Amino acid sequence: MILPGLLVIVTPLFLGIVFHPIAVAGMIPGAIVSGVQLAISMSNSGGAWDNTKKYIESGVYVNAKGEPKGKGSREHKAAVVGDTIGDPFKDTSGPALNILIKLMAVLSLVFSSGFDQTSWLAEPLDIER
Repeated sequence: MILPGLLVIVTPLFLGIVFHPIAVAGMIPGAIVSGVQLAISMSNSGGAWDNTKKYIESGVYVNAKGEPKGKGSREHKAAVVGDTIGDPFKDTSGPALNILIKLMAVLSLVFSSGFDQTSWLAEPLDIER
């Protein structure tokens, strides 16, 4: 988890210091949109895998041949594997992306005035105040 955390912290700082605040302003919306989409997808798919196992365990599930399936069946074993993946998706990974998005946005806002004077590869913006 150290590398993803460093990526979230270092990326806006690197873009702001080396390039320009405009590069950070272009990166933040992309990070927000892709992060929100990934978080929603992970939460929904994790919940679906969890509910599949519960549905099979309820005894209501019937396969294509009309045979009822429940605990101990091949379908149940597959659903247990899916539930093993789904629980971290819906409980930890999806909600954690919200924190990463906020951290990246707040960090960019805190250092934005400094980026205007420290960009190495571009001139600071000449905006009359």
